[in-house]
Amino acid sequence: MPAAVGALFVVVPLVGILARVDWAHFASLVTSGSSLAALRLSLETAVASAVVVLVLGVPMAMALARGNVPGLRWLRALVLLPLVLPPVVGGLALLYTFGRLGLVGRWLDVAGVQIAFTTTAVVMAQAFVSLPFLVVSLEGALRTAGGRYEAVAATLGATPTHTFRRVTLPLVLPGLASGLVLAFARSLGEFGATLTFAGSLQGVTRTLPLEVYLQRETDPDAAVALALVLVAVAAAVVGLAYGRRAGGLR
Repeated sequence: MPAAVGALFVVVPLVGILARVDWAHFASLVTSGSSLAALRLSLETAVASAVVVLVLGVPMAMALARGNVPGLRWLRALVLLPLVLPPVVGGLALLYTFGRLGLVGRWLDVAGVQIAFTTTAVVMAQAFVSLPFLVVSLEGALRTAGGRYEAVAATLGATPTHTFRRVTLPLVLPGLASGLVLAFARSLGEFGATLTFAGSLQGVTRTLPLEVYLQRETDPDAAVALALVLVAVAAAVVGLAYGRRAGGLR
């Protein structure tokens, strides 16, 4: 019974969106110039942030799962901090670090590099909030797999790089894939940090969640239609990835 209540708690609000959609004008609502630009920007930046998360998150997860240095527990807490931080706070932290007057941004500005309120800022905001999803998933997979196969490969003369490619990676690939998909989906729906750090410039930083928020004030029907598109894209990505993972496990 509690499981059924939990399922209803998730499903019923989605049904509420479906019931509110103006189906007669749905196509025109989601194919306007601003809507298509926001969707395209969301997909492009989410893919870019997923690449950033992959490059940074895999070594971090390896260090947390296989490392044996003092303070590792505190490092893990810092890595996971964006999971519990309000997105707006994360956006402020990025702004005060990489903005024109920020800790790092003032030096970048001298060099003629501006990050805040650009498409790069969107990618950074998305990567900041989605990085822990990959780290948590991959670290759990690494701990579950253990290190005995890696130890055997090392005794046979395999280099660390070769061991990672031929032994570790195949063992943790499902965990890596699920973490990457979650990070992508989280980036796709990012709002608070993006708005604070990147602003809402059409075609530059206005992603689909920002477009939904703005349309909610001026055209509620368009906001609901775009919200449904966002839900459908995120559900398709997560469902496809987890469906393949379940098929592989079977």
